[in-house]
Amino acid sequence: MDLTEREVTLDLRDQLIVALDVPTVREAEAAVRELEGTATFFKIGYQLAFAGGLEFARELVSGGNKVFLDMKLLDIDNTVAKGVENIVKMGMTMLTLHAYPKAMKAAVDAARGSDLCLLAVTVLTSMDEQDVIDAGYEYDPHTLVLRRAEQAAIAGMGGIVCSAAEAAAVRKIVGPDLAIVTPGIRPAGADHGDQKRVLSPAEAMRAGATHLVVGRPIIGSSDRRASAEAVLAEMRQA
Repeated sequence: MDLTEREVTLDLRDQLIVALDVPTVREAEAAVRELEGTATFFKIGYQLAFAGGLEFARELVSGGNKVFLDMKLLDIDNTVAKGVENIVKMGMTMLTLHAYPKAMKAAVDAARGSDLCLLAVTVLTSMDEQDVIDAGYEYDPHTLVLRRAEQAAIAGMGGIVCSAAEAAAVRKIVGPDLAIVTPGIRPAGADHGDQKRVLSPAEAMRAGATHLVVGRPIIGSSDRRASAEAVLAEMRQA
């Protein structure tokens, strides 16, 4: 690998977010150790957060890693704002909120002047058209994603969370500057599991995604380092 290839790999490590979807901090610590040098950006969601993961998030940051705190906040304005103010103090890199205009505005005001990138969750990648209808929305998933992406841009959010299948359309709406973070990424040959709107790492990058969230294809692998390197290789193809 020449110098240019190494530089590309280092850049891609900032764009690959490994989801630490494990039940205990001990297991998360083991995954981070196995991925040392290959992954530097980690997602902590509900499962780990409620098992000591918030303190572990602080430890990751103090160790030089980046953390995407996937809390999908949604509450009254004051509660959202106070929560965001404390998350800013934790040194997190990214934080998710559901893309409701009032909640987004409160969060943006609370995070103003900080480095925290606020991400608007549009439509979960586990949901298809029937799921959206069952939830009471009048829009199909694609239309709802685009509507919420536009509202997020107007609110001043730092990025959008959407399916990679919608990344190109979202990019046209939000412009070149906002982050587009895509979960539901499945490398070649990986099982889709409960994800319904998925693309490969290379397809997602070509579609305009800036960050890919990959969980089970890496964390559930018997060789996590090799699996992460394979994802980086697919990203590099784009």
